[in-house]
Amino acid sequence: MQELVFYFELGFSHVLDWNAYDHFLFLLALTLPFSFREIKTVFWLVTLFTIGHTFSLILSAFEIYNPSEKIIELLIPITILITALNNILNNTKKNSNKFFELNFSLFFGLIHGFGFGNYFNQITFPVDSKLNPLLGFAIGVEFSQLIIVLGILFVNLAIIKLSLKYFSKYKIISSSIIMGVSISMIINML
Repeated sequence: MQELVFYFELGFSHVLDWNAYDHFLFLLALTLPFSFREIKTVFWLVTLFTIGHTFSLILSAFEIYNPSEKIIELLIPITILITALNNILNNTKKNSNKFFELNFSLFFGLIHGFGFGNYFNQITFPVDSKLNPLLGFAIGVEFSQLIIVLGILFVNLAIIKLSLKYFSKYKIISSSIIMGVSISMIINML
């Protein structure tokens, strides 16, 4: 049980670590277009991201597949850039493509999880005892992501209360800033 709590705390702090702001940027870009009316969609976007994240950790932990760190470190800001660009391109659409969003959230979770896979392997125990750490870590990641997403939804609610026109501008400006940060991250890696 103590091991499960340790990895829960590790997963929880992984998302909230300001030095690893890429996770926060992705969650921000993912959640920006939504309000509390779409809470089910937001929940599934975040949960599918966590499932993808956990699946890639499993692949890494059990040494089934470990992609190049350099490629993954480049792909992470690309996922953020694509998500933010999607917000801008679909800003005026009333109904977004939920199937596209849900599947890409799962796929982008895979990429982000591989980014943490090598570190996770260094801090866990031998292969036969990695199940509890993976479970604790996944629950910690999901819990902290939901807290962040709720915070973003409250900010979105405050903007919506001002005006839907402001909300549209807020999404475009925020997504543009996220794109700029992502492009900067990509350039720094090249």
